[in-house]
Amino acid sequence: MRKFATCLLAMSLLPLAALAGESTAAGPAAGEEQKPAEWDSWHARNSLGDLSSLQRGARNFMNYCNGCHAIKYMRYQRMADDLKIPTSVLEKDLVAPGSQPLDYITTSLPPDDAVNWFGKMPPDLSLITRYKGVDYVYQFLKTFYADPASTTGTNNLALPGAAMPAVLSDLSGVNQAVFKQVKDGSKEFDHFEPLVTGSMTAAEYDQFVRDTVNFLDYVGEPTQLQRQFIGIWVVLFLVLLTWLSLLLKNEYWKDLH
Repeated sequence: MRKFATCLLAMSLLPLAALAGESTAAGPAAGEEQKPAEWDSWHARNSLGDLSSLQRGARNFMNYCNGCHAIKYMRYQRMADDLKIPTSVLEKDLVAPGSQPLDYITTSLPPDDAVNWFGKMPPDLSLITRYKGVDYVYQFLKTFYADPASTTGTNNLALPGAAMPAVLSDLSGVNQAVFKQVKDGSKEFDHFEPLVTGSMTAAEYDQFVRDTVNFLDYVGEPTQLQRQFIGIWVVLFLVLLTWLSLLLKNEYWKDLH
């Protein structure tokens, strides 16, 4: 499984060390304890206002996801402009060989190889957070576990039978899922047991996933921040207009009263 995952990771672009620095360790939100048995209630809690997180997420995607997945509605240059990525970093570490900054971000994975390896072409992730939600993507990336019966050697709680192997296992480590019997005779997930330690701590990997989900949330609707900013001014304008209208109405009707 590790050889297969390493092969996939080798297809990604060069590390983006100059982009935003190493990700800071940050666990669950204050007061929130993530219990493995309650994985389906985990929340991404990403923030589109966190520019550093978005930059780290771009680095993560280009290094670990773009080898198989495209974000075909996003241009390299648009991403760099929105996320304040310097042109030198964009051209050196982000733009794929043979591509230009104004090109859309596609994948170099040949469709025939994808079908041979996974049974189908990995999906484009441009709209994955809008279709599935940020919490689903977060849960998916956090709930891989070893499964010898699977063709990839792994399985996933959020998407059982997923064709995607645990390509981030070098970072997160490899877990074994422990299930328990319930009253109706079926099995229910109980907890994870670590089999192989990853290069990141649990808190570091959690931040890695949150940053990646944050970036995909931005990709799904790049104008979100601008729309929210404009929306605030529109509301303030309407409040001011309402106040002026009331003053004008009182002025017109004062003689009648």
